[in-house]
Amino acid sequence: MSSDLHGERNPDRVGRDGFLRLRFAQRGQDTILAQSRFSLPLQTLTPLTLADGAAYLMLLNPTGGVLGGDHLVTEIVQETETHVCLSTPSATRIYRTLERPSILETVIRVGEGATLEYFPDHVIPHEGSALHQSLRVEMAEGSRAIVFDSMASGRVAHGERWKFREMDSRVEVFSSGRPTYINRAKIFPALQRPDRAGWMEEFDYMGSVGFFADQYSSWKEFCVAMNEELNAVPNVKGAASLLARNGCMARFLARSASDMTLANKRLWDAGRRTLLRLPPFEHRKY
Repeated sequence: MSSDLHGERNPDRVGRDGFLRLRFAQRGQDTILAQSRFSLPLQTLTPLTLADGAAYLMLLNPTGGVLGGDHLVTEIVQETETHVCLSTPSATRIYRTLERPSILETVIRVGEGATLEYFPDHVIPHEGSALHQSLRVEMAEGSRAIVFDSMASGRVAHGERWKFREMDSRVEVFSSGRPTYINRAKIFPALQRPDRAGWMEEFDYMGSVGFFADQYSSWKEFCVAMNEELNAVPNVKGAASLLARNGCMARFLARSASDMTLANKRLWDAGRRTLLRLPPFEHRKY
């Protein structure tokens, strides 16, 4: 992660270099936002406290999208035993660029016994856009996490299917310093069309939901249950796979945004019941 965003800011980069840092702590039975610092175009709303004491918070970019050359860095720290639910109010739109790509970097550190639910909306790359994004989740002993990652082929309603310039996406999850899940996807539609036979074909949305915990042992049965949830969703093709250690990853293709949302919700609800021992979270965006 670039360190220059923490020091003196270049006046020429105001509005282009965004920084958001949040720290959550436990106060009695509730998780509170103990520290918040941001610079536009990143910011956040005041968190809500859920019935179970978890903090629910929206991550915002009030400009409506990300431009070429923007560099947005998010750092989130969860202290011991905290429970945080993080989302976004809408999809992240990546706008056309003639030169530099948009850069999004997120690091989340989940403390001992803490729980993270990270469910941002999907990325929509516009025609001619370029995005380099990374997500790193560092989990301490006894922590748990449910992590979403999804994207569209473009602005489908505008006829923009696979017309963006490039997408370079990396997701890393570490448990007690050891890698649990590392995924790197690089898509260059002009070189290799993702809608070719055997790849995305007629599907326009790609999603994944990862479940991670070092003190949960029934992962094989968990993956079977996640596959049953995916098989129950129409217009979705995918599967859940057992990770080498401490987790399960469900990945799927969907024909529409509503199909993807339904698949995400079924997986999330089932994962919440089984992994977190909590009922479904009926979150509201507005």
